[in-house]
Formats: sequence, C-alpha cells, structure tokens
Amino acid sequence: MKSLIPGVLRAEPQFARLFIGQSLSVLGDRMSFVAVPFAVLSVGGSAADVGLLAAAGLLPTLLFTLVGGVWADRFPRHRIMLVSDLVRFAVQGLAAVLLLTGVAEVSHLVLLMIVFGTADAFFMPAATGLIPLLVGTDRLREANALRGFVQSSALVVGPALAGGLVALVGPGGALGADALTFAASAAFLARLKPRGRTSLPARPTRGAFLGELRAGWAQVRGRTWVWSGMGAIAVYHVVVLPSIFVLGPVLAQDEWGGAAGWSIVTAGFGVGSIVGDVCAYRLRTRHPMALAAAALAVGSCQALIIGSGAPVVVIAALEAVTGVAVSLFFVTWETALQTHIPEAALSRVSSYDYLLSAGLMPLGLVLAGPVSESLGLRPTLYGMTLIGVPASLALLCVPAVRHLTAHAPDANDDHDQDRHDLPADPPATSPSTA
Repeated sequence: MKSLIPGVLRAEPQFARLFIGQSLSVLGDRMSFVAVPFAVLSVGGSAADVGLLAAAGLLPTLLFTLVGGVWADRFPRHRIMLVSDLVRFAVQGLAAVLLLTGVAEVSHLVLLMIVFGTADAFFMPAATGLIPLLVGTDRLREANALRGFVQSSALVVGPALAGGLVALVGPGGALGADALTFAASAAFLARLKPRGRTSLPARPTRGAFLGELRAGWAQVRGRTWVWSGMGAIAVYHVVVLPSIFVLGPVLAQDEWGGAAGWSIVTAGFGVGSIVGDVCAYRLRTRHPMALAAAALAVGSCQALIIGSGAPVVVIAALEAVTGVAVSLFFVTWETALQTHIPEAALSRVSSYDYLLSAGLMPLGLVLAGPVSESLGLRPTLYGMTLIGVPASLALLCVPAVRHLTAHAPDANDDHDQDRHDLPADPPATSPSTA
C-alpha cells in the first residue's frame, strides 16, 4: 500500500497535510466554474452579467496580486492562506444562502465575487512561496507535479460533479459544497508547521512597501531567464488561451454540434494535462527551462489545432498532446522559481508572474472576439499560433534559459541567471507603520 503513495507525501508530512487540504479546495474551485454562471442565470441575469461576474473576480488580481506578494514575503505565508480560505468560505457560503433562500440578485453576486477575487489574489503568491518551506529542494519538482496533477484531474472531475449538484440542488447547493472545501482547506492550514524562514524583513519602515516591491522586481530584472520566461507566459495567456476560452466554443457551436463536441476537445486536453503532470513527477532533466520552453512551443499550437478543420476526435487527440506540454511547462517553471529565487523574495517574484499571466489574460479575452469578426475566425486562430509559437522559440534561444540547471545555485555562481548580489529587501531605517 505504501508504494502507491508518492514518495514526497511519505517523506514530507507537512506537505502531505497541505496537499490534502488543497486537493479538496481545488476540486471546489473547478465546481464553481460551472456553478457560478448558472447562479447568475438562475436569478435572471444575462450573458453580459455572466461576463461581468467573471470580470469582477479577475479585477482584484490586477489590483492586489503585488500587494499579496509583498505581504507573503513579510508575514507567515500559511497564515495568509488560512485567512484567504476563511474569507472565501464565508463568501461562497453567503452566496449559497442567498441563492437557496431566493433573495440573491446579480449585484449581490458581483460584490461577493470582488471579495472572493481579492482573497484569491493574496492566496496564490503565498502558496508558491510556501512550498519550499514544506519540501526539501530535491522534492520540489515532485511536489509541484502532484499539485498540477490535482488541478488537472479536478478540471475533469469538478465540472461533472458541479453539473450533478446543480441538477439536484441548484447552483446554491453547488456553491455551498465549494464553501465546505474552503473550510476543509483552512482546517489543514491551521495545523501546518512550516520550516523556519531563511530571513524575514525587518520591522516595516516608511515607504517599506514600495521598497520591498522594487526589491522583488530587482530579482526579476536581474535574471534573464525569469523576465524572458514571464514574457513568454504573458504571450501564452494573452494570445493563445483566448482560442480556448473564446474562439474554440464559437467554432464548436458553428461546426462541431455545440457543447458536446467542445466537451470532447476539452476532455482530451484535460487527460493530456494529467499525463503531463505524471511525466513531470518522474522526469529528471539537467536543463529544465530548455525543456519548458520547448514544451510551451508545443502548447502554443492549440489555436492552430482547433482551427485545423480536422475531425473532432483528431483535434481532441492533438489537444491531449498540448495538454502534456502545458503541464510540463508550468510544473517546470514553478519548480525553477522555487529553486533559484531566494526564499525571502519568492512570493514577490511569483506575484509579478501572476500579474503578467492571469492579470493580463482579460485583455486577450476582450480582443479575441472583435479581432475574429474583423479578420475571420480561422485566420485569427492561425495568427494566434504564429505569435505564440515564435515567442516560445525565442525563449528557447535565450542562453540563460538553455543553461539554467536543475539544482540550486552555488554561492560562488555569478551567472546572469543566478545573481546573488540582488537585494531581497530594503534596509530598515526609520520605524513606522507601513
């Protein structure tokens, strides 16, 4: 029986505790992807209201992700995650009550989604920075692969569970179930005991927030592989992913028989993502970012595949290949950050990462429709690939990306990609309440 349990869960009991709680929470998140739109429609909302609710959840990412990164490097990360989970538990629980009692309105749901998105903006940088405090450096790749496996599996299982719950007890019941998963996650976080931090900022000083933010940006700017990688990730989110979230469903409605055909394609990608996470768990490579850049180039072919005109089954199979590649990229990328970025600045660096990916993605979602109406659906899909793939290949051409090693840098290593002379935090000068 022990052999069936991944080694990192056996070797790192604190990570195992986090893993169980987060697995439940991620499943709830995937359920809410289905439940929230139906909640809006159930109270008389329109398609525009569904979009408004999605924007309400994403806007706080732009406003608070960098703040979340500074706080996660300043305060205990698992406590920030705990507060975030409790807030999201309260938000989803209140939404469920309003829906089940029949008093919910679109405005209520929008306000609750803004609060939810704000809590989410603080959670993600703290979560990335917490992993190295729970797992040894040699186990980071396995830990991130397991987290990715749960996210990919939940993408397949969660919507199916949500569909059943919406049918049985309505969207309010589904959101109530999501609220319970946040409560479970909070219970596991409350018992977490991370390793001691390598360093914590001194007492906050006047202007400390901006100073810490600049110090985090210095960690990004001083590592070519980091800022070039973030640039490629931004292109993927802004240019490539709208083919999945906007144009793919439109093409499916016109040519594949609607939701049934699109579900086959998305299921193919989901299965591929699971396989990719399993491969990332087992795969060892000397130069991980070179592999990641090549994988991102494959993943960026999604728009071309969707617009290829091939049978749906063939498109689903090819999307499965891109799913493998996308999972490989993100597991490898996150592990590289956790390995090479000083722990004291890790959450700030990851907050810039989230800002340039999830934060900018709405721009691509908004532009995809008008551009396709102007140029045509298939030419737009082909154009997405013509931008996305070269951006990934350009990343592969960066020497710092190709040469980055899988191991943590030596203290005497002065290569551009592993600069150690960059300040993690500004010096403390005058006490104040930042």
